[in-house]
Amino acid sequence: MNVKNFFSKEQKEEILKAIQAAEKDTSGEIRLHIESSCKGEPLDRAVKVFEKLKMHKTHLHNGVLIYLAVKDRKFSIFGDEGINKAVPENFWEEVKEEMRAHFVKGDFATGVSKGIRMAGQKLKEFFPYQQDDVNELSDEISIGD
Repeated sequence: MNVKNFFSKEQKEEILKAIQAAEKDTSGEIRLHIESSCKGEPLDRAVKVFEKLKMHKTHLHNGVLIYLAVKDRKFSIFGDEGINKAVPENFWEEVKEEMRAHFVKGDFATGVSKGIRMAGQKLKEFFPYQQDDVNELSDEISIGD
């Protein structure tokens, strides 16, 4: 499966707009990484991708990675240490359940976009947008093998 073509051009634009809209309300940074398969646990893989994308280098350590292995139908959400210190346990469960509901129907673009918007709303509580906020990470979809 060629993950570069998993989302259509229109779906990629929808996801990009969701990221930009979510980041308008928070100083948090949100990225999506997709790849075909995931050996092992998706959260473990998300941590590795998070570091590879240098997401741990944000000023407030408030980066969030949504990880999706399309062939294996696995996904995870990983938040940096700044987020994990501030938020309650199971902070991402509601977001994951909403995404899963769309994934089951095969509507991955909507699931990802809704998950991104929900993540932005949740981040807004703990990391509201700051006037001097700088977009520290690319909004583009990261694509692996």
